[in-house]
Amino acid sequence: MPKHVDKRLYLDYSILVPYLILSIMGIIMVYSASSAKLAQLGKNPGTDAIKQAAFFVIGIIGIVFIYKMKTKVFQNKNFIMIAIAVISLMLILTKFTHLGQSGGGADGWLSIGGITIQPAEFLKIVIIWYLAYILSRRQNMINQNFKEAALKPLVLIGGLIFLVVIQPDNGGAVILAMIASIMVLASGVNYFYTLLAMGVGVVGSFVAIQGILMTGGLLFPGRFKYVYNRFRTFSNPFIDPLGDGHQMVNSYYAMSNGGWFGLGIGNSIQKKGFLPEAQTDFMFSIVIEELGLIVAIVILGMLLFLILRILVIGIKSKNTFNSMMCIGIGGMILIQTFINIGGITGIIPLTGVTFPFLSQGGSSLITLSIGVGFALNISADEKKQRFDQRNEQIAIEYREQTRLLEHHK
Repeated sequence: MPKHVDKRLYLDYSILVPYLILSIMGIIMVYSASSAKLAQLGKNPGTDAIKQAAFFVIGIIGIVFIYKMKTKVFQNKNFIMIAIAVISLMLILTKFTHLGQSGGGADGWLSIGGITIQPAEFLKIVIIWYLAYILSRRQNMINQNFKEAALKPLVLIGGLIFLVVIQPDNGGAVILAMIASIMVLASGVNYFYTLLAMGVGVVGSFVAIQGILMTGGLLFPGRFKYVYNRFRTFSNPFIDPLGDGHQMVNSYYAMSNGGWFGLGIGNSIQKKGFLPEAQTDFMFSIVIEELGLIVAIVILGMLLFLILRILVIGIKSKNTFNSMMCIGIGGMILIQTFINIGGITGIIPLTGVTFPFLSQGGSSLITLSIGVGFALNISADEKKQRFDQRNEQIAIEYREQTRLLEHHK
């Protein structure tokens, strides 16, 4: 058998194909959801779709670049610290300089040279990368000295998340905190800490929600007042259908209009001015309205398959860094999916989180593409290791058979 095999032969199509299908479908749906509004404004109806397609191409280039690199390169501490320094600077510039731009109640966008990006999106990958590196290096310390192994790195992560909170981008901060929690709990930490974290999370969430509702939003003065408004209307948006419940009410109408088979692509009613964020936060509502519940379930199934495939690679990997990277990436996509679906269906308050791959958002799509690139590279690395082990075993058996034949002679 050959000693060296082209890396392209190790390509994991069970990850690549769902990624391509979902991303291309996203471009089509972005056009469908945004074209009517853009036409009303006298703009090119395809403007948003063209931008999404451009980000998709950038994402593909990023995947190719990451895939060609050796996984050992990702475990270089200098590269990781540079990434942390860059993302920290971007978050600071976004909040405290004229380069920051507001949107959705937060100063979450950074405009440089006419290009607008959302640093909090890229922070997701940086957190996964950093924690996968640092916790994989400290496996022997996890249970013996949890404070040294995990708590100190989490202080740095907490500082980065704080820069997101003050934008204020509470939805993004929640996702980042959940990703960090998944990484720590998957690192081999004692079950006591896992149960403790779950208990604190459940009790803390309940107390926070009740505190927000009982104080009438007094805990969130000024620009944070919208947090209270979202909590007030998420369980019953019809108490204020023309105000804070407007988006949720029209999201319900969109899903109701779609039924099982949908109104047909391009035929959404709610996207024509009734649902302000049709192509971003409420993209999945438009998918249901135009394509129907059956197609929406197929899309969710495809996304779930992609997530599970990445998680399985991480679970099976014998390399701790590879394992934690895949668990973090799979967890990131799963969390984002749950929060978006939970928000548009009224299970949890709206947080302004986009639906993975389908919603308009260049920073989100590139971040997800980077995650897919890491997963593809790790999958190829795992396959290569198994291939090399089989080759080595065959070589050992061949030498043993040759020795026995010579012995009999």
